[in-house]
This record gives sequence, structure tokens and C-alpha cells, in this order.
Amino acid sequence: MPGDASREDFDAYVAARRTALVRSAVLMGCPPHDAEDLVQVTLARCLPRWDRIAADRPDAYVYRVLLNSFRDSRRRRWTGEHPTEQLPEPAATTTDPTTGLAVRAALAAMTKDHREVLVLRFYADLSEAETARVLGVPPGTVKSRTARALAALAASDHVSDIVRSS
Repeated sequence: MPGDASREDFDAYVAARRTALVRSAVLMGCPPHDAEDLVQVTLARCLPRWDRIAADRPDAYVYRVLLNSFRDSRRRRWTGEHPTEQLPEPAATTTDPTTGLAVRAALAAMTKDHREVLVLRFYADLSEAETARVLGVPPGTVKSRTARALAALAASDHVSDIVRSS
């Protein structure tokens, strides 16, 4: 178990990042009602190691655990669930809500590799190097996947109206 100072750091991290972790899980393909549980599993796995996790920016480690936990949960069982149009609580934003639905539909239609790289780079705001560590691939692979994923996103029928109107 981490010491008092480390536990306070962990609690502060959870307070600041929990909602973003849940939303990232949903964007990666986790059903919204399972995303909270997935984040709890992730945080429970991180807590005992918190004093060894990089203090300045622990996101790369936490997102790696989140991604591994999600992959493990998908391997273990097929839940018989089907994608829905329901989103988790909306973020405080001024964008049109249909934009979020269109982006989510476009992400759902992408390959797992493309979806993961876009969520980690642009939603979780990880650097290329951090994303590479999370995915276990070289930074060059992150760059090429990002370029291909962005091209696929721009060409997606789900977001074509958004791209044309910008």
C-alpha cells in the first residue's frame, strides 16, 4: 500500500481524472454501464504501485492499465451486448451534441487500432511517446496509425457533414 503522501496524490489524481477515464473507456468501445466498473478495476490495480508510477505524469501508466483491463474483459466473455446511441454524461462543452454522436459512431466503425490511437492521442491528450508506451508500439507506429485514423475519420460518412461545414 502506498504511504500517506502517495495516497493523497492518488486520491487527487482520481478526483481530477476519473470522469475522463470513464469517457475514454466508452470511446474505446466499453459499454457505458461497464465503464465505471472498468475504471474501478484499473484504479484498484494502480493503487498498490502508485508510489512507483511516474509522479509528474502518470496518465501513460494508468491508460495502459485501462486498455489492458478492457482487452482482458473482452477476452473473458462475450456479453451479448450491442452498441447503443446513449452516451455517458456529456462534457461541459458548447459544441452541437450531434457532433459527439457522429464522432462516436465514426469511432465505433473504425478498427480497434485506429480507435485506440485517436482516443489516447486526442481525448486522453497523451503525447506520441506516451501513447506508444500505452499501446506497446514504437512512436513511428503511433504516428502512422494516427495519420491513417484521422484520414479514415475525415472520410467517414458519420462525420462528412461536420467536415464539410468547417
